[in-house]
Amino acid sequence: MRLQGKTALVTGAARGIGLSIASMYIEQGANVILSDVNDEDGMLRTSELGNCASYLHLDVASADDWKTVAKSISDTFGGLDILVNNAGITGFLETSGPHDPENLDMESWHKVNGVNIDGVVLGCKTAIGLMKNSNGASIVNISSRSGIVGIPAAAAYAASKAAVRNHTKTVALYCAQKGYPIRCNSIHPGAILTPMWDAMLGEGEAREQAIKQVSSDVPLGRMGTPKDVAYAAVYLGSNESQYVTGIELNIDGGILAGSSAAPSQKE
Repeated sequence: MRLQGKTALVTGAARGIGLSIASMYIEQGANVILSDVNDEDGMLRTSELGNCASYLHLDVASADDWKTVAKSISDTFGGLDILVNNAGITGFLETSGPHDPENLDMESWHKVNGVNIDGVVLGCKTAIGLMKNSNGASIVNISSRSGIVGIPAAAAYAASKAAVRNHTKTVALYCAQKGYPIRCNSIHPGAILTPMWDAMLGEGEAREQAIKQVSSDVPLGRMGTPKDVAYAAVYLGSNESQYVTGIELNIDGGILAGSSAAPSQKE
């Protein structure tokens, strides 16, 4: 029960990594507020998680939504111990694109950045207000491998995730400077098999082949699961990481270590 008695808010929690984090947080003793714009799935998943789970609608790009959520959390729980800024989009399904640097569509660029970095900035701002009088709190920002390396076909996504990486460090230093008991760290998943990959992987046999191709470039030889990321989020949300702030934790099977090194085929 590593999160016993803690109150946590997880954004983008209706599916994928966010749902896995919310579920594992509850297993570890936390009261968890799941939030999303997909209210139907969000409320369904919340109902399946039991009495320690509740649901709030939250468009992370909306300052007004954040104010509403902050008031609800303050009124119901009296404060917040953990925020996981997980909500994010690639833009491939949500916008018209294109997303490469030469031809990018600016409306699509603003949409991706509105969710991915504006949402994190608003989340951190809101959390600081809810957390600064706590005994010890944690902000966990979900960035990406794409926040460290360039992605030619996804300029907006890569730029937004790089901004999340840097803003995390700024928040960490600001809170330390102010003497607030708030740590802020980022997680950088890479090649995690979630619904976000559906547009790139396709269906049926083509999907299986695409997963094998991606896995062949991962040193550990497989794509990761949302649970792999959730374990890291538990650590950063727990008191075990009380001397850890401003870091970036890569959950990528070794991709960012520098080169592909998947096991060779045995003859």
